[in-house]
Amino acid sequence: MTTERVAVLFRVSGRVQGVGFRAGCRREAQRLGVDGYAINRDDGSVEVLAQGDATAVEALARWLLHGCTHAQIAKVERETVALGQRAGFGVG
Repeated sequence: MTTERVAVLFRVSGRVQGVGFRAGCRREAQRLGVDGYAINRDDGSVEVLAQGDATAVEALARWLLHGCTHAQIAKVERETVALGQRAGFGVG
């Protein structure tokens, strides 16, 4: 049985920088087997690229709604993008 692979670009706004959000996102993505990255943006948001099994990407999307302990999520925007050839999950 083949599962559908998807790629989604998220932009998470709120109190998400300086609180361990990217590291927590990487741990959750690795646990779920999702590839991609989480990077700080100049406007204070975090950009997250998630690609992999559709079910796993949706599980990460649910995690993004609350994030880590000290994060305060105001908004999560999402856009479906083309699948890339990323392997692993990085932070920057």
